[in-house]
Amino acid sequence: MKDRQKSLLFLFICLGLGVLAEISFFHGIIGVSYPIFIAAFYAVLYYRFGFKFNHRRIGLLLMVVIWILSASYLFFDNEYFYMLNILVIPVLVFIHIVLITAPNHVDWISVPFFHRVIQKFSQTFGYGKRLVKVFFKRVLFKQMKNETAQTIKRIVMGLLIGGPLLFFITFLLMLADVNFGNMVMKVPEFILKLNFFEGVFRFIAVLLLTLLFFGAFQILYKRYVPPIVRPTFDKKETQWDGITLATILVLLNSIYLLFVAVQFKYFFGDTLQDNLTYAEYARKGFFELLLVTLINWSILLGCLKFVTAKKETMGYFLKILYSLLIVVSSIMLTSAYLRLSMYETAYGFTLERILAHTFMLFLIVIFAYTFIRVWLERISLLHFYFIAGLIFYTGLNAINLEEIIVENNLERYEETGKIDIYYLNYLSYSGIDGLITLYEDNPNYPELKEILQSRKEMIGDLELDNWQSFNFKKQQVVERLQELELN
Repeated sequence: MKDRQKSLLFLFICLGLGVLAEISFFHGIIGVSYPIFIAAFYAVLYYRFGFKFNHRRIGLLLMVVIWILSASYLFFDNEYFYMLNILVIPVLVFIHIVLITAPNHVDWISVPFFHRVIQKFSQTFGYGKRLVKVFFKRVLFKQMKNETAQTIKRIVMGLLIGGPLLFFITFLLMLADVNFGNMVMKVPEFILKLNFFEGVFRFIAVLLLTLLFFGAFQILYKRYVPPIVRPTFDKKETQWDGITLATILVLLNSIYLLFVAVQFKYFFGDTLQDNLTYAEYARKGFFELLLVTLINWSILLGCLKFVTAKKETMGYFLKILYSLLIVVSSIMLTSAYLRLSMYETAYGFTLERILAHTFMLFLIVIFAYTFIRVWLERISLLHFYFIAGLIFYTGLNAINLEEIIVENNLERYEETGKIDIYYLNYLSYSGIDGLITLYEDNPNYPELKEILQSRKEMIGDLELDNWQSFNFKKQQVVERLQELELN
């Protein structure tokens, strides 16, 4: 009886969490509401499980990552990460709560743990479905006769089947008679004035979110039983021949060394200026170099996974070839990085180019750790790749990339007198902030005044009174726009 009362109480707590989720995410642009919801979600988690969690170190890292990503909705306004994190944060939250409720002996980078996540995700929806069935059977239809309950079920089934059919036939009749169509169109207008559909939608959203949260917490509260994973392949069948791979690597490293020799001549000589402009040189080879580097990384991972040297001398020879492949790949990454820098000097800074820069720096870190793994075979690559990727993505969210882009473009304008004001206007509030700064320095810049005037007129359409959408950067730029005098 006590367990049933506790479950009922926890269901009401999840109902409150569902209401908060609906208020936080379905009332305009998301801002401060995201970190508020994350705080409430983890408060419910600690209430349900207490503070006895496993995998504390990786769990703490994921916790920090989730908080930083949610806080980005309060401090920054990057539209690219705004849309991406709508999917990324819930996935990370679910992985996190599955991780910290699993035993410590379960490897968090393994097939069993991946199966665990998929299993719990499926069971969460299954639990909610069973809960709905129990509600209809034991609560809604409890006092009804079996015949009455069956009648209601058939009526609901008829509505589900007949509703779409009614909509299609009505649509055809509206096309056949204009007066009938005008009469039918007045019905939705009347209903919309009553906000009927909006209220129904919000009510359904709260119920679904409540079932989702309650189901997830209830499923994770059960005792974990590690799945038994039996190998489905023979390890010998997946081994690559060391001599064959050594031959391939010798051929690849030879052509890469020749390429690197040419690159050093370009880096430190004047040959480039005699033949190509910096912009032409940058545009011509950046993507090709990046693709070759990724191919090399894939080859390297395959060799480390599937190649086992039978003789010690062959093992050392392969390690030397792996190391040489990493070195030349790093030099090619450096070449691609310099090409992109030249291109930015010629055409300006954009989000895509800044992201490409940061991704290449991330690859340098990956190659450096892989180099260590070549000589220290006991360390794990997958664990480091996951942690490094998590920190890299979080870092991109923790810094205001658009503000960096704006500052670099303004510095380039001071040096060259060139700036793309339309691209800055395409960015979010950081771009508008940069346009205001440019106007204060040069109010006569062509078409800049018209763009800012249009932005000032749009202030009235912003949801400034909506607490869910509060954002520090938006607030700062709106105040600057309101105080800006356009002469």
